[in-house]
Amino acid sequence: MMVTEYASGAVVYQVKNQKVQYLLLQSATDDFWGLPKGHVEPNENLIETAVREILEETDLNTEIDSDFQQRVEYNMKNGHHKIVDFFVSKVPSDVVVTKQDEEIDSFGWFDYPTAREKLTYDNLRRLLDEANQYIIKKEKIED
Repeated sequence: MMVTEYASGAVVYQVKNQKVQYLLLQSATDDFWGLPKGHVEPNENLIETAVREILEETDLNTEIDSDFQQRVEYNMKNGHHKIVDFFVSKVPSDVVVTKQDEEIDSFGWFDYPTAREKLTYDNLRRLLDEANQYIIKKEKIED
């Protein structure tokens, strides 16, 4: 019987000088680069989970744009199936990130090509591709 775990997160971004910068987190446990996300708690919807996890991992208070929603699914090393719903979330360009030391080794703001290269997994790269298209259109940024 396969166990399915549900999680939620967001592609967190800011706009500086008409350029989109993406927030990536490096996991302290697995040494991979990814996006803020975490397990859905009982009595929580996906958006509440994303807001809480971003706050826990980065100390940022965020608003979620649910017009963009992408689902990423994969099988974990422990054999569980994981379903993660990602939204996008814009934060002001002067925010200060304070990482959660237990889970996050390091973090950074990266432009789209650098962020895409840094992401460890292809499914997250595809997610970033979609999110970037959406954000460029929404923010009316010249590609």
